[in-house]
Amino acid sequence: MRQPNDPRLTNQDKYLKGATLTWREYSPSNPANDHDHCVFCWAKFMNNAAPDAQSSGYSTPDRYHWVCKDCFEDFRDLFQWKVERVA
Repeated sequence: MRQPNDPRLTNQDKYLKGATLTWREYSPSNPANDHDHCVFCWAKFMNNAAPDAQSSGYSTPDRYHWVCKDCFEDFRDLFQWKVERVA
C-alpha cells in the first residue's frame, strides 16, 4: 500500500496523472528495445520467459510507459487512471 512519502513516487504525475492505461501483453514501443521497466518500482517487462521479468502489465496507449500490477493497485486512486481493455 502506498505511503505518503513512498520512494516510488518521483514526479510520475507529470505524465501519468489521469492517463488511460491498458492491461496487455508486453510489447516494446521501440522494436530495438528488448525490455522496459515499471515507471514506479522498476520491475522489468520482457517478451521472453526471463524469471525476473513480467510478461504483462498496464501501459499507456503508445506503450512507452509501463506500470506493474502491484504499483497499479497502489497508485490507481492517486493518479485517477482510466482503464481500457485491448480490443
